[in-house]
Amino acid sequence: MLIADLTPETAGTSGVSGTSASPGDLDHATVAALADGERGAMDGRRSLSVPLADALTRAGFPRHFVPVEHGGTAGTFGALLDSVAGVGETCASTAWVAALYAAHGRLASYLPRAGRDDLWRDTPDTRIAASVIPPRGEAVPEPDGWRLTGDWTLASGVDHAEWVLLASRTPGEGEAGHRVFAVPRERVSVSDTWNSVGLRGTGSNSVSVTGEFVPAHRTFTLADLGQVRPGAARCHRVPYAMVASLMFAAPALGSARGALRDWRARMMTKVRADGRPALTGGAAQQLMARASAQIHSARLLLHQAAWQADHAEVTPLAVASNRRDAALAVELCSGAVDSLWRAMGASGLAEGDPVQRRWHDIAAVASHAAVSFEPAAEAYTRAALEAEGLA
Repeated sequence: MLIADLTPETAGTSGVSGTSASPGDLDHATVAALADGERGAMDGRRSLSVPLADALTRAGFPRHFVPVEHGGTAGTFGALLDSVAGVGETCASTAWVAALYAAHGRLASYLPRAGRDDLWRDTPDTRIAASVIPPRGEAVPEPDGWRLTGDWTLASGVDHAEWVLLASRTPGEGEAGHRVFAVPRERVSVSDTWNSVGLRGTGSNSVSVTGEFVPAHRTFTLADLGQVRPGAARCHRVPYAMVASLMFAAPALGSARGALRDWRARMMTKVRADGRPALTGGAAQQLMARASAQIHSARLLLHQAAWQADHAEVTPLAVASNRRDAALAVELCSGAVDSLWRAMGASGLAEGDPVQRRWHDIAAVASHAAVSFEPAAEAYTRAALEAEGLA
């Protein structure tokens, strides 16, 4: 299916309830409204508040990819894209944590059944943080498990998590030696190290464990993420590489839409030297048209990628195409917001300026390796040539 064939249903729109989500919904409107009132305080805390983290849970983000047999939704990537972007229009930090709580529920579904029971026996709404790339620390094999010690960075949302996924190399396992371990949050030490100007409220702090025994049923290898899982729900049958960049790109799409809205509101009140509104000038009109087209193009690319993940045949070319499209979408969003912010002149430098905030947030998203265009382009070119028998 081409993007021109997408309908609202296949594009991944999601329903919104007024209070809390039913099992198939993601109530992003309620989350966005709460985040809107917390932006100043969030910058000071550098983390979500307890009420906001609880709102993400009630909205259905942590359970979105949890298997149905554990009470979860086993939802679609299209619904997650739209809901995360919807939150991102108000607050990119909240959107980032929402996306990762959902994504980490999907990662944890690769645990053996006994491990999944440990995480979701009482509720599918378990909040899970993670630091899995690159692998760090040391995992020493013991009977029926491993003894884990080490330090990890950038565990977004860890302050409000109940479990943490940590990756380490395991000796003697060869390529399968990049292993992920599920550790209860109370067994993890958190260091307050996150002090960024972009995605400031994500609480992406460092964590450590010392001599923590992790039973074998609470581990899986990173190689497992590349496997198509027969018999599982669709969201668990697509390889990690096909969807990882999509979930990281969703907050950027929302933040770019919010930046355009904020910039337009500012231009509606700004007056030119001749007394006419700023938006009557040709330069401002061209800027608005170009930025809106870039953001709309990014949305189309991401909806196509979400549709591929939800419905298309899984092939090496489809995986590489999704990675390419998500990376390019982030570039488009970043370029649009950069041009909007630069056009504001000195007023855009004011502390607390909303467009400047978006600019910082999207720069932080764009710095993530998962949405870097160069490796995505290399992977796509290789897959495209192989598909045509040219490599």
